Amino acid sequence: MQTIDPITVEVIHNYLLSAAREMNRNLMRTAYNTIVYEVRDFGLGLYDRHCRLLAEAPGLAIFTRANDYALRKIVEFLGEDNIHPGDVILLNYPFWSSTHTLDVTASSPIFHEDQLVGFTAVKIHWLDLDQKDAGYCLDTTDMHQEGLFFPCSKIYKRGVLNKELEDIIRFNCRMPERVLGDMNAQISSCRTGERRVQELVKKFGLETFTQATAQILDHGERLARVRLSALPKGSWSAEDWVDDDGIDKDTMLKIKATVTISEDELLVDFSGSSPAVKGPVNIPIGLTLGVGALIFKAITTPDTPANDGNFRPLRVEAPPGSLMHAVPPAATFTLWPGILATEVVTKALAQGIPDIVPACSGGDLCSMMGVGTHPRTGKIWLESTNEGVGFGGHAGGDGEHGIMHLTEPGCQNVPIEVMETKAPLLIEQYGLRQDSGGAGEHPGGLGVTRKYRFLSEASALTLIKKTKTRPWGMAGGQTGENCHVILRPGTEREQTTGMVYEAMTPGEVLVNCSGGGGGWGEPLKRDPEKVLNDVRNGYISLTSAERDYGVVIDPGALTLEAAATEALRNEKKARAGTT
Repeated sequence: MQTIDPITVEVIHNYLLSAAREMNRNLMRTAYNTIVYEVRDFGLGLYDRHCRLLAEAPGLAIFTRANDYALRKIVEFLGEDNIHPGDVILLNYPFWSSTHTLDVTASSPIFHEDQLVGFTAVKIHWLDLDQKDAGYCLDTTDMHQEGLFFPCSKIYKRGVLNKELEDIIRFNCRMPERVLGDMNAQISSCRTGERRVQELVKKFGLETFTQATAQILDHGERLARVRLSALPKGSWSAEDWVDDDGIDKDTMLKIKATVTISEDELLVDFSGSSPAVKGPVNIPIGLTLGVGALIFKAITTPDTPANDGNFRPLRVEAPPGSLMHAVPPAATFTLWPGILATEVVTKALAQGIPDIVPACSGGDLCSMMGVGTHPRTGKIWLESTNEGVGFGGHAGGDGEHGIMHLTEPGCQNVPIEVMETKAPLLIEQYGLRQDSGGAGEHPGGLGVTRKYRFLSEASALTLIKKTKTRPWGMAGGQTGENCHVILRPGTEREQTTGMVYEAMTPGEVLVNCSGGGGGWGEPLKRDPEKVLNDVRNGYISLTSAERDYGVVIDPGALTLEAAATEALRNEKKARAGTT
């Protein structure tokens, strides 16, 4: 067997990364719906014939390992002998595809001449598959209420469209044109990946391609192990609580994670989490693997593109039948515990590596969705967006304001102009939530407030599951403000709530308030000049400056009163028994 020089390996690696980025661009430019081309609620990549990730172009980063799991299930279910050139396979059975029914994986095999050399995988969020409620299901109790299943179903067979399956999709969704449009964009993305890999193999030869990809994965593993070896060894546990399961609104659900770092691996164990529940918040194991992989990647190889080798030192476990390892026929539509689980893993890690891990972020996606019949077109409209949250303060500095949650670093929200163009909505206010970040030497970032006025009859859905607990601080930092929604403010029907599916009449208002990050370090250690700047910028109020930071500011001139500040801080330290 010939030895491949490292330059050739690097050329092949970058070609694969470029091909994945081209798949990404193709998908975003041809998709029909803002949830794909604005929010970037997708995950895609290129794989070798053993279903090992070679290159990706991240959208929703937590989908990376979920796609890996789904692809292995496709090959296991169909068998390699039943996978042919030109096939495109759809999978959304939650316990194989790793997410809920509306996150559909499309995969196509890549052949060089008559040999299977790899796969594409593109997962995107479809708008509808005849689930019991339009838009999103918040109270299903059985997987069979959650829409149409594709158990590794071929939408293309040897390059020929499976018209029967296309018609089944068309007649089993509320928005067939938009759903099929997104599906075709997804398939086009797969075809792009196929062509680019076929060109690559033709140029370099199959043997060179196979050896180079093996070296790429081995190098990814070496990078991860080098960083793993430098981390402190030990075992740490943490827990937090999900508001409810959507059915029993009075019972909170526990997520517990134990992280163990040894010489050879990092283990994330979700034993001790709540058992599976009646409502639709149970998590398929593939998504749980994605939770562990996202955090592992962040602390070991955050500066390099992801590949399968990066995750060889990682092991993730969750008992079957538990909240974090759903089994049929559990309802899985509302996957929000998976979002909070990432925060719990970092909370556990913070005990061992406090210099790396930040305090809790706003803790949720704080998603808002509207669905109804558009008064101008007479057709169903559906638009949604996730709000930015405050990130937690950390040893190196303050938390960032109003950015996407750590589960979706490749995503963004929907701009106001796009939302108002697509939907009968008026965005009357959008800005940072003053005082929502936890106070600290390095305060948590601020959440945001967005105010929606409905211009026609519609349903409003809010997807939030962390309103009963607050984002935690670290090293003496204070908690941040949690997410919540205010329905119909200023009226007799005003309601502050979390996850809700509510009918809205023309003129009614919903205010979406995302959470702020937890603070890091004692607030009294923050430089008073920085506190003054925070007040001038509107990040914190004069009340917070004095109450939380012991900083006295002239309310008219907005200048620091140094002597009064020193006296107040000394008084606070004396009361706390510190110096």
